[in-house]
Amino acid sequence: MTDDTITVTRAEGRYDIHVGDVRAGYTVFRPDSQGRLSFPHTEIDPAFRGRGLATTLVADAMADVAARGETVVPHCPLVSKYLRENEVEGLEIAWPREQHPE
Repeated sequence: MTDDTITVTRAEGRYDIHVGDVRAGYTVFRPDSQGRLSFPHTEIDPAFRGRGLATTLVADAMADVAARGETVVPHCPLVSKYLRENEVEGLEIAWPREQHPE
């Protein structure tokens, strides 16, 4: 029997998503000059694609950022799409000029 428990954890400069003991993907963040968290890239291992893990990863990461009172700058297309389609209670978003939603 395999452990398919999904967990999201914050590490130095990224959030990781694990399926059991295996890291299945991550989303990277970097503080900008104003202390906001810029999210430039999200990646899911090809072996784990098609399971909704990217959405779970971004949802958990954004909820954690909101709980910490930090501001997100979404440069990653996946993070941007998630934030356009979902309300994250308490999350401050600083949209890049080129990605500002309508």
